[in-house]
Formats: sequence, C-alpha cells, structure tokens
Amino acid sequence: MSGTSNARKPITTLRKFVESESAGGLVLMAAALLAIVIANSPQAPAYFAALKVYIGPLSLLHWINDALMAVFFLFVGLEIKREMLDGQLSTWSRRILPGAAALGGMVVPGLIFLAFNRADPSALRGWAIPAATDIAFALGVLSLLGSRVPGSLKVFLAALAIIDDLGAVVIIALFYTAEINLYALLGGVVVFGLLLGLNRLGYRKLPAYLALGLVLWVFTLISGVHATVAGVLLALTIPIRTTPAKPEADPAHSPLHRLEHHLHLPVAFLIVPIFGFANAGVSFSGLSSAVLGDMLAVGVAAGLFFGKLIGVLGAVVLMERKGWADLPANASWSQMVGVALLCGIGFTMSLFIGLLAFEDPAMQARVKYGILAGSLLSGVAGYLVLRLARREAPPPRAAG
Repeated sequence: MSGTSNARKPITTLRKFVESESAGGLVLMAAALLAIVIANSPQAPAYFAALKVYIGPLSLLHWINDALMAVFFLFVGLEIKREMLDGQLSTWSRRILPGAAALGGMVVPGLIFLAFNRADPSALRGWAIPAATDIAFALGVLSLLGSRVPGSLKVFLAALAIIDDLGAVVIIALFYTAEINLYALLGGVVVFGLLLGLNRLGYRKLPAYLALGLVLWVFTLISGVHATVAGVLLALTIPIRTTPAKPEADPAHSPLHRLEHHLHLPVAFLIVPIFGFANAGVSFSGLSSAVLGDMLAVGVAAGLFFGKLIGVLGAVVLMERKGWADLPANASWSQMVGVALLCGIGFTMSLFIGLLAFEDPAMQARVKYGILAGSLLSGVAGYLVLRLARREAPPPRAAG
C-alpha cells in the first residue's frame, strides 16, 4: 500500500480532478438512466411517492435538493477557490479562454431560450436553465474517447465548467431566491462573519468551520435564499494554507485540500448520482408529438444544443482571432467544435435550476423533457465529432 500513497494525496491540479470526475460522470449516467426506467415502469408510483415522504421538517426530495446538494456546492466552491488561487485558473492568462467560453456559453443559451418563450411570460423564469454545463457528464463522455482527446482539452473543459458553476451559483443567488426572512438572513450574515474571522485569525481546525457551516445552512434555508448557497459561502472561508506564517508550507495538506479530498468520492459517486436518480425520473406515458411544439421544452433543448455550441465556440474563435488567447495545446478546431457540443450537456445544474424556476410539476416535466433531449443530442453529437475529429499534430522539434 505504501507504493500508492502518493497517488492518494489531495488533488492539486485539474488533471487529477478530470480523471476522477469522468468516472463519476459515468455513474451519474447510470443513475439517471435507472431513474428514467423506473419512472416508466410499474414501480413508478412507489418511486414518486417515496420522494414525497417527509423526514422531519423536509420531504426526502427536499433533503436531497437542499441538504445533499449543499454539500455538492461546498465541493464546487472548494474547487473554484483552489483553482483560482493555486491551480489552473490562478492567473488571468489561464482564466481568459475558459472564462470567455463560459460567459458565451451562459449568455447565448439564455437568449435562445428567451427567443423561443418570449410569448409566454410564465416560462421566462426558466431563462437560466440551459446556461449550465454538467461537468461530471461532459467529462464522463470525454473519458470514453481516451487518448483521442489531448489532455489540454480535458483541462480546458474542466476549467470552463468550473467557471460555469460559479456563474450558476451567482444566478441562483440573484434570480432564484424566494421571499426573504430578514432575521434569518441577518443570522446567516453573522455566522458568515464568524467564519471569515476564524480564517483571518489563522484558525485551521476543520470541525469548527463545519459546525458553523451547518448553522449557516439552517439560517440560509430559513431566510429564503436557496440553502445550497451556504455551501459556497462556507467554501470561501476554508483556509487554503497550512499556516499563515508559512503560506508555502505543504499547501497540499491545507484544510481546504483535506476537506476537498474527503468530499470528492462521496460527492462524485454518492451525492450527485442520488440527485440524478431523484430528479431525472420523468414519465413518458403522456408524451406525444405535441411536445415538439412545446416552446418551454424546445427552448431548453435548443438553448443547450445550439446555444452552447454558438456561445462557447464563438467566444473561442473571437479570443483566438483577436490574438487574446491560443487554443489548448495540440487541440484542433474540429475538436473544439466537439467540446463546445459537450458543453450542451446541462443535466445536474440545469435540472437544479429548473426545479427552482418552476414549482408546477407539469412545467417541471416539460423542462425535464427539454433537458434530456438537449443533453442527449449534445452528448452524442459531441462524442461523434470528437471521435471523427482530426487530431492536431504536435509542433516539429527545432533543428539541432
């Protein structure tokens, strides 16, 4: 076992994250497929009834979407903070290409959705549904291609998806917040201030941060701000250095890296698949050709498939043509098209935002149809394009 100890150290680069996240994406695919099969089987009534069972103050579905997903957002927040401060996004030159691609991939899908639904005011609240990329699913598909895709392109996709997640967190906080309970919100602000204070004082014990994080989650849940935001706020306060006096001392064992390391497996292989299983189940029993004319479903699907392709690829073309950034090493333009298509897989985040946008189960079902269609088209098209894409030859070595 000692020979493998180095491989078990906390991940410090996006490359290790990509490798493990790809496997998690495959598990998520299986969980989502199982949910769809059960939702269209004789066991469907039991499946849907179980999700509505109350356990204490919340239903099982709310425990999954508000509590388990808060842990997911804590992990996402840790990833964002680490990559921004210590990783592949630590400099502006590294952030600019995936950052521009992520921005284009959020704006254009939203505009396409609005174009399809401009005549239906009740549907406009779902504008952000196609703006998110599912990092686990996208990297899972990419992993099926093996060495056909250069490692730099996998890192680019992971960086883009992490920035995309940050954008989704901001969107949720700003646009999908219910009526505010000011007293609970004030309590959350006080707890967040205490967490920041611990960080500034150089306190490095994780149990104290996690205990206060639980209190922050309760206040956030009561306040009306979506409870998952508490996970991101907690992540921002977790120290990324082992000691304030020696910031360079063994950063891989900082509280942030240790917590991220402990959370990675349960998030990738338990929490996200459970979320997918609980939310992907949609019955096709009432599905008819009429769904092809349902602008809510079509707007979501078109936003994911066409919006991500146009937004992500358009931003990359602009950055490269202007000389502001270069393509990822050894990546060809045809491969960039494939990756832009994979960004249209919006499963986890899109489902999450869709559930926040609409309380009506009928509208939620229409959204799920669109997400499943858009994500499936994007995944299959992206895979095929990347499988057939011309690989860029490495640059020739200089003579002598």
